[in-house]
Amino acid sequence: QLQASGGGLVQPGGSLRVSCAASGFRLDYYVIGWFRQAPGKEREGVSCISSGDDSTYYVDSVKGRFTVSRDNAKNTVYLQMSGLKPEDTAVYYCAALQSRIRAVAAVKTARCNGDEFDFWGQGTQVTVSS
Repeated sequence: QLQASGGGLVQPGGSLRVSCAASGFRLDYYVIGWFRQAPGKEREGVSCISSGDDSTYYVDSVKGRFTVSRDNAKNTVYLQMSGLKPEDTAVYYCAALQSRIRAVAAVKTARCNGDEFDFWGQGTQVTVSS
């Protein structure tokens, strides 16, 4: 089970950290992805982090503003968001994809395609507004 948390209301330019905690399995062996969906828009892959070498992917619109990281001891993955913009407003979901082969994990991380992910957490709402 995945539990996403940390969403909220923040002003433009502000920061927020959302968390994805796993229970029942170790995140070490999973590629973890953050996805978002705004009303009337398709789901978008925001960021992914690999299970092997912690390689990462970011969609162009968040590069330089968002940072994904994992704390295996806490079995949690974080998405630190800064310089938030109104267009970042969405429900943010985390998802897990099992991959113990480093090369495969790296490829799937680079694709960050939600259709390839096995487990999904419930979403957490992030609203950027003044």
